[in-house]
Amino acid sequence: MRLTILGGGGFRVPLVYRALLEDRGEGRITHVTLHDLDPARLSTISRVLRDQAVGAADPPELAVTTDLDAAVAKSDFIFCAIRVNGLEGRAADERIALDEGVLGQETVGAGGISYGLRTVPVMADIARRIAALAPEAWVINFTNPAGLVTEAMAAHLGDRVIGICDSPVGLGRRVAGALGVDPAAARFDYVGLNHLGWLRGLRVDGRDQLPRLFEDDARLTSFEEGRLFGAEWLRTLGAVPNEYLHYYYFSRETVAAARAAAQTRGAFLLEQQRGFYERADDDGESALAAWDRARHEREITYMAENREAASAGDRDSCDLESGGYEKLALTLMRAIATNRHSTLILNVRNRRTLGVLEADAVIEVPCLVDANGPRPLATDPVPGYAAGLMCSVKAVDRDVIEAAATGSRTLAVRALAGHPLVDSVTVARRLLDGYRASLPGLAYLR
Repeated sequence: MRLTILGGGGFRVPLVYRALLEDRGEGRITHVTLHDLDPARLSTISRVLRDQAVGAADPPELAVTTDLDAAVAKSDFIFCAIRVNGLEGRAADERIALDEGVLGQETVGAGGISYGLRTVPVMADIARRIAALAPEAWVINFTNPAGLVTEAMAAHLGDRVIGICDSPVGLGRRVAGALGVDPAAARFDYVGLNHLGWLRGLRVDGRDQLPRLFEDDARLTSFEEGRLFGAEWLRTLGAVPNEYLHYYYFSRETVAAARAAAQTRGAFLLEQQRGFYERADDDGESALAAWDRARHEREITYMAENREAASAGDRDSCDLESGGYEKLALTLMRAIATNRHSTLILNVRNRRTLGVLEADAVIEVPCLVDANGPRPLATDPVPGYAAGLMCSVKAVDRDVIEAAATGSRTLAVRALAGHPLVDSVTVARRLLDGYRASLPGLAYLR
């Protein structure tokens, strides 16, 4: 099986390759092509991957290219993880929003809208090339904002594009751990949009274990989401929210913490990754060792501002483990390639799953996956507190997609003004002006 990784010079690519090296199962990936627009980053990451492959039995063959058409042709699976305007763009997203007193996180609020507006046109072009050159390929999208981008690509690829995210996986694993339950034996009732979802149940042998969690303060605050949201709010909801909902439920506190921080998350990662790519070229150290150190630092500082706002302290060792998006991608590919049925939480088109949203809206829910791809499983109706927020954010997503397709500044302003975390039409207009002045990827908006 042949896998192409778009954004192949990205920092997290070695996680995917490590999972492939460990895979000895049927339908395994035997050839990996890395595609990126930056030859220097491609060279650095390919060095890390070759270091990883030392001593491995029969590692996947590795190729690199800056030619998109050559990369996608003949692929069985295409993994998308690109960042339009790089981390410089993310840093600008955050800074410009915070200067206006609103959240600038890369997938949530004003920053997510800016990121989506400059990413959707690029990903739509990529989707059209894939449809023309590799119509039978399955596309696994990890490009953020993942739900919005997957929905835009689905207009060209239909159900052959699937969005993945490690946040629901990590949440489910942490809650299962707090309950002393094997995550592999549990069925998760999770519903929402990407970075906007709720764990409503965790069933083992048909019995929901979540009520046990709410009865015990020690269990309820023993993992990251419990400490972020607090036991009282989790009991109020009767569910455990995805960590990104902290930006919505405690927006004033998170904005204040972000404004008080020495630098934004994007600025930190920009500085850190520049250092990594420079150190990785130093002959005195292996590229893999430099990558490992940088990855650990990245993990321990994840959502630091939210933990500061919630007085949640440092991340525990159980919280440091990746949600496992690379293993999720591997399981997804194997289920499709071998017709091995798996149940995975994925970003897919709604169909008739949630009555509050349109059939072609991309949602994040458990899906049954086989050779025909994923199918969302039936789920209970969404409670009002969740339905209202989902509908509001999905309307913003759709305005972003239409603005990207038409180049409409008016729709871009409407997307910004309509988001729950942007509190003023005047602010929305100033935000867009600031983003257009700083980010070349938004010059198309008129």
